[in-house]
Amino acid sequence: MTTIGLALGSGGAKGFAHVGVLRALEEHGVRVGVISGSSMGGLVAAFYATGMQPAFMEQLATTLRRRHWIDFTVPKMGMVSGDRVRTMVALLTRQLAIEQANIPLAIVATDLLNRRKVVFKSGSIADAVRASVSIPGVFVPVVHDGGVLVDGGVLDRVPVEVTRELGADKVIAVDVSTNTLPQPPTSLVDVFFQSLDLMQEQVYAGVRQSADVTIVPDVSAVGISQFGKAKIAIEAGYEAALQKINDIDDMLQTVKTLRNG
Repeated sequence: MTTIGLALGSGGAKGFAHVGVLRALEEHGVRVGVISGSSMGGLVAAFYATGMQPAFMEQLATTLRRRHWIDFTVPKMGMVSGDRVRTMVALLTRQLAIEQANIPLAIVATDLLNRRKVVFKSGSIADAVRASVSIPGVFVPVVHDGGVLVDGGVLDRVPVEVTRELGADKVIAVDVSTNTLPQPPTSLVDVFFQSLDLMQEQVYAGVRQSADVTIVPDVSAVGISQFGKAKIAIEAGYEAALQKINDIDDMLQTVKTLRNG
C-alpha cells in the first residue's frame, strides 16, 4: 500500500488554506499516511494528526479571536510571550506527545543559535508547535536543548524531505506563501514574511518540484496577519486541492500499475 505524505507550509493566516486542502482530500478518499508542517502548517498538521476533523478546524478558525492565543509581553526578544498559544494547542491536542499521534507527525522549527533546522518527531506536541510558530520579532523564541528556536519557515518553508523521512512513498506539498498578487504589508508580520518569501522564492521553486504533487492555493486576497479572513483562505485551499485531485489519482494509479507490473 502506498503511503501518502502531506507537507504543509508556513504562511501565517494564509495557512488556513491547509484546512480546505484536508477537506478536499478527505472528500475524495485520499488517505494521508504521514504529515509534517512548518509554522502554521505545523499547527494544522498537529491538529489533523491527533484526530481533529477539518470541519472542526474550520469552526475554530472562524470563531477563535486574537485574545484566545495572543498574550503580549514587554518587548525584548518578541512582543508575544507564546504561553497562551501553547496552552491552547495543548488543550486541543489533549496534551499528547508526537509519538502518540494517530498518524506519524513531524513539526519543523529553526535553531538560530546553531543555524540548523530542528525536526520534532517526539516529545510534547504543544511545545513543538510553540517553537514552530515563533515568528522572529513577534513571538519570544523557545530555548530548547541548547538552541534558540524560531519559526520553521525560516529554513524549511514546505518540509517535503521531512515528510519523505517519515516514510512517505509519495508527497503532496501545500505551499501557501506564493503570492500571485502581493499586497502591501500592513503589519510587522507581513513585512517579515514577505521579505522571507522573496529571499526564498528561487530555492523553493526547486522544493516544490521535488514533491510528487504540489498544491498552491491562491491566497493573494489574504494578508499574512489577516486571521479574520480564515474562511477565504480555507475555500481557496479547497478549490486548489480539487484542481489537483486528478493529478493525485494519476499518481496513485501509476504507483499501483508499477507494483502490479
